[in-house]
Amino acid sequence: MRFPVPLTGVVPPLCTPLTPTGDVDTRSLAALTRRLLDAGVHGLFALGSSGEAAYLTDAPRRTALETVVTTAAGRVPVLAGAIDMTTARVREHAASAAACGADAIVATAPFYTRTHPVEVADHFRRIRAGTELPLFAYDIPASVHTKLTASVVLPLAVEGTLAGLKDSSGDAGALRRLLVEAREAGLAERFSVLTGSELAVDGDLLAGVHGVVPGLGNVDPAGYLRLYAHARAGRWAEAVAEQDRLVALFALTDAGDPTLMGGSSAGLGGFKTALHLLGVIDSPHTAAPQVPLDTTAVERVRKLLEGAGLLS
Repeated sequence: MRFPVPLTGVVPPLCTPLTPTGDVDTRSLAALTRRLLDAGVHGLFALGSSGEAAYLTDAPRRTALETVVTTAAGRVPVLAGAIDMTTARVREHAASAAACGADAIVATAPFYTRTHPVEVADHFRRIRAGTELPLFAYDIPASVHTKLTASVVLPLAVEGTLAGLKDSSGDAGALRRLLVEAREAGLAERFSVLTGSELAVDGDLLAGVHGVVPGLGNVDPAGYLRLYAHARAGRWAEAVAEQDRLVALFALTDAGDPTLMGGSSAGLGGFKTALHLLGVIDSPHTAAPQVPLDTTAVERVRKLLEGAGLLS
């Protein structure tokens, strides 16, 4: 399909349902994909943080992406995460994603090794040189320990290396400054800025982002679609009210006992438990060595779904 420029709207980062033995549950993943498509999302992001890409080897990554691309069947663009430590490995993932039929590539800065901004820029240029697909930079310093600054990102956008940015930095000030500088550089109509800060979408849309990539959108895509529609229509009071409702629902990512599990286990476990309770996926299992939610946490998730009007 022709990739929209700029990409706008609600683009959920798909969870990757797993079987109890750790294999990709293709039936459940196809069901989740159809649910999001039927809700009216504007795109899909496979193999991101919510998709547990960091836990998956090459074969399950390919299986997951093929399932999403096949199920989407061209209805919306599919962005594929090509997340790995080195430029060479990212290029391999990008080539595999293109062969699977993805419409765009999403990549972080290199990680584990310490890199200079000049090296980060070269990393993205080398990825783009190895693929014909649009390339999105993924700013997630909590995971890769490198902040993608405007001074790195915008020149890459001007030269055509980057088609967009997924900002999950949580740095609202830096994002706002990047948006201002992007407009001043004439990039607003050809460089997509998507926020991954799902609890501040109303404010980010007001600041000028093109769309949102919400992990919670797996659970409540309709809520984010309403929020986006309200913001685009200038109904800011309604947008704020919808955002507040989603903030309350987001507590399902904190349902787990922090003395027993890490933030990734709790967050992804909350999403998957919610999808399991909603009957979308067959199992709430997360990839090893993440800790599953206990029965008390599952009940907390159930009550939050009921409170949000998603589960009767």
